[in-house]
Amino acid sequence: MSEPQYQSLWDLIGDQGRFSMPCRATTMWATDPKLLLFTLSRHKFVAKMLQGYHSVLEVGCGDGFASRLIQPCVGHLSSIDFDPSFIDEAKLHSKADWNVDYHVHNILEAPFLKASNLFDAAFSLDVFEHIPSSLSDKYATNVKSSISRDGVFICGCPSLESQVYASEESKQGHVNCMNGVDLRHYFMRYFKHVFLFSMNDEVLHTGFCPMAHYNFVICTSSL
Repeated sequence: MSEPQYQSLWDLIGDQGRFSMPCRATTMWATDPKLLLFTLSRHKFVAKMLQGYHSVLEVGCGDGFASRLIQPCVGHLSSIDFDPSFIDEAKLHSKADWNVDYHVHNILEAPFLKASNLFDAAFSLDVFEHIPSSLSDKYATNVKSSISRDGVFICGCPSLESQVYASEESKQGHVNCMNGVDLRHYFMRYFKHVFLFSMNDEVLHTGFCPMAHYNFVICTSSL
């Protein structure tokens, strides 16, 4: 090495080998790298909000790539998805010393409990917009029933306003997008306190809702 401070890079590769990315992350990197940035930025926000929580549930983890941002910040992370192929990908690319476990589970069918214990917090990113409005109450009820009464739930999803710019592929799956105000009001049916944040690209803000591309709600004190 020309500069010795970089020797640790080669040492890590020598010890652990090179990391590979699961399917969705690989596709993002190959076709539109900025999508990877946006995804990681959303999960970084969740990681900061849930820093120090003992047990956390991720609802709809996909291939688990971004779960890596959450698990160092919490006591333990349990990540679920209804698609077995995604869970297989997540397990394949996970490391034994990461404090995360992956499970096939459909949150529309039942709450998810681990050893009959409620979680301290839960989060669900880029899931709600895929759930038909006729089933969204099952989603919210079962998530709420998976966490303690004073637990925290964070939901993130594309805004209704963003859909005019969405790709045709995205539009096929986005069947339940809401504007920020409606999203907040929806979750106020299940939680006493609901705080709304917006995001454009990787920038989080509390600006004018109709100009937000993505919305977050942080929900506490279940009803």
